Amino acid sequence: MRVAYLLTQDSGGPVDVTVRLARAVMELGVEVRVFGPVPRRGVEELGGCHEVVEVGDKVDVRAGRRARAVVRGWRPDVVHAQDRRAGLVSAGLRLRHKVVQTYHGVPDDVGEEWFRGGKGAVGPSAYTRAVLAADAVVARAVHRTVVPAQAMGRFLAARLKVPEARLAHIDNCVEPAHVQPPVGPVRRLVFVGLLVERKGLATLLAALALPGVMPVDATLTVVGDGPERAKAEELARALGGRVEFLGFRSDVPELLRHHDALVLPSTMEQQPLVVAEAMAAGKPVVATDTGGVADMLGCAGADGALAAPGDVDGLADRLRALFAEPDAARIGLELAERARERFAPHVCARRHLDLYRRLIDNP
Repeated sequence: MRVAYLLTQDSGGPVDVTVRLARAVMELGVEVRVFGPVPRRGVEELGGCHEVVEVGDKVDVRAGRRARAVVRGWRPDVVHAQDRRAGLVSAGLRLRHKVVQTYHGVPDDVGEEWFRGGKGAVGPSAYTRAVLAADAVVARAVHRTVVPAQAMGRFLAARLKVPEARLAHIDNCVEPAHVQPPVGPVRRLVFVGLLVERKGLATLLAALALPGVMPVDATLTVVGDGPERAKAEELARALGGRVEFLGFRSDVPELLRHHDALVLPSTMEQQPLVVAEAMAAGKPVVATDTGGVADMLGCAGADGALAAPGDVDGLADRLRALFAEPDAARIGLELAERARERFAPHVCARRHLDLYRRLIDNP
């Protein structure tokens, strides 16, 4: 079997997942090539099985045609697109190859209530609706769309009317980590993400500032950058210097290892990689009940660990419970075991190969 992975980005979650998946599939003896820009992280892990292809704009017809010609020339059995623009490009290969895409997430202005199909929920902008309409067309054109979160599969089937037979649920993968659960009570919190409104950092800072929530010896480290940083730094002043902003960092797994717990108060997620990374490291997680987060954490972590998106008081209650938890290490170890079972690269690779074989065996 020959598997071509197609990217149009050089960084971000889809790129990191693709590098890990491609490497794990290669380790199982399958011939793999990644087509796209040079990944900013991990290209050396591909062992030379990378070919530069640039598609800088989704409306660049010539670049898309060139990318298809390069991929077609390698004669793959399966083409797997790993970002939205790559999905548009790869749809044109479906007549000669089995084409798969991974749907990593909806545009930023899709709200959780509308995403879950709530009646009367405020929908996204006209532009986003046009993007989603194009997503629906691509999902009908390719042979399968992989969704890392089952919640995303329900959205595609219900909102975008994608036939369920064309959807496949396969978890993302993260690197195995040294399991280091917290020793004693949780005191060192970490937030990781772009500093944009939907990541909910303002909600987190407001919750921590409520009376009786944050112990005097507790701290919060903010990893990431973005347009909301100035606002967040202003809100953090109420916490008396106990919040540190590190900006963008490439060593997130190492930073997780040196903290006690992760907090992710987003208003919209699918299957956030940082939650899987924190679980793999044995860290408790407090998050919002969005996308597939509850499914990721399972009974071990979701019991009392989830707040409604945007609910400051609810998040404060979860944080109080986290700081007061007498056996945070137990939670961390349970989450680490769950991560080994679901998010290890070899698990992800085998599930993808099963999908590819089924497609090849059923013309």
